[in-house]
Amino acid sequence: MKAITLLFSLSVLIFQGCSSPAPSAPVENDDTGFVRIFNGTNLDGWKGDTVYWHVEDSNLVGEITPATLLKRNSFITWQGGEVKDFELKFDFRITANGNSGINYRSVLIDSLPFAMKGYQGDIDGQNRHTGMNYEERARTTLAQRGQKVTLPPVPASDSLSAHIKDNVWSAAVVESSLGNADSLLAAIHPLGSWNEYHIVARGNHLQHFVNGVLMSDVTDNDSVNGKSQGLIGVQVHVGPPMKVEFRNFFLKKIEGKKGS
Repeated sequence: MKAITLLFSLSVLIFQGCSSPAPSAPVENDDTGFVRIFNGTNLDGWKGDTVYWHVEDSNLVGEITPATLLKRNSFITWQGGEVKDFELKFDFRITANGNSGINYRSVLIDSLPFAMKGYQGDIDGQNRHTGMNYEERARTTLAQRGQKVTLPPVPASDSLSAHIKDNVWSAAVVESSLGNADSLLAAIHPLGSWNEYHIVARGNHLQHFVNGVLMSDVTDNDSVNGKSQGLIGVQVHVGPPMKVEFRNFFLKKIEGKKGS
């Protein structure tokens, strides 16, 4: 018995001696300050039409079937209140015919159930628009994927339609390119894969990243139409049957921080 005990003790000492030492320096945590806003279990904390929204495999799912085709876009909104300056991270996966987006600094439209108006980080299954900045029910396309733009002030007396042409806000000034169109598209993972979306909104500066790559950059100097705060919501878009999934929703409010 003593021999067995001694052999065991020696084995433990040898194993410990061969083990890798613990890191001597802390690992930087890029997620400091982020709070999970979707629990992965149910729709608590969110409000939307449950015909189109449910939880499946711990993911927030928006789905349109042949029996539930939409006549207009429908949103599910986070019930945590309005947000000003923030960072929002989440993963998404969408089917080939899917059309969706994440709205922020937005408002609900009283006359239309589950409808929103405001900035949107676009998502689509064909990846024609994923990453661009589109303003739902307002100025339309603010920045295409790959564009860094400035939105100048427009007179308060001007109608929105006066500055919209081919679903693009014509007053936008393209300052520069964010990269080669093919390279930006290649940064988006293939259909059926998960992608990470990261939205940064600081003051009037709005940036959309997909998988760590900056896809659109907007500086909104339009005090008439621009918004400094509002609600967060997720969209299912009018069109054919589709499915979009979201997971790992993390929000970091940065109001009041220096440089925000």
